Amino acid sequence: MNRAELLTRFLLQRPAPAHRLMLAGLKPAAVLIPLVERPQGLHLLLTRRSTTLRHHPGQISFPGGRQDPEDESLIHTALRETHEELGIPASQIRVIGSLTPLNTISLYDVLPVLAMIDPDYRLALSPDEVAQAFEVPLSHVLDPAHHIALTLPRAGKRHTIYWIPWQHSFIWGATASMIRQLAQHLSGQHIDNLSG
Repeated sequence: MNRAELLTRFLLQRPAPAHRLMLAGLKPAAVLIPLVERPQGLHLLLTRRSTTLRHHPGQISFPGGRQDPEDESLIHTALRETHEELGIPASQIRVIGSLTPLNTISLYDVLPVLAMIDPDYRLALSPDEVAQAFEVPLSHVLDPAHHIALTLPRAGKRHTIYWIPWQHSFIWGATASMIRQLAQHLSGQHIDNLSG
């Protein structure tokens, strides 16, 4: 899939904005789903969180975090966090739109913001937050054949967690749920708001 095809699919499948109330007790947050156009097709830029972090150490994730009081919007949150974590300024990011917010088990209401990144970006990783940043072909992570489901009991209910293998790692949790939401959005299928 190239950039033009992604934009066409994303914009054609985009639902009309709906008024949505955030569940009580959830904190607003945002992540950037950064796409990079390469000669071989679109790639997704992912991070591996620092192993010294208190929450989700070493996990593969998108750049992002909690909304600060100074943030004008959740899109601003995603752009600010991307700059802080990866050193990529907002001037090298073109926001396409957003997906349905995801309620996480860590009590965040996370807005996934889809964007194109300048292919000549330069990384300046924040070592306190990010151990590594790397690109994965978008076609690999969007392929449902790579989405491994695991259903587990939690709080008296059964929850399905998805795992997406990449080389010697797994993308899972909220990040995998957002990737699945993007895959289903681009294919024109409806997806419920999954918990990560």
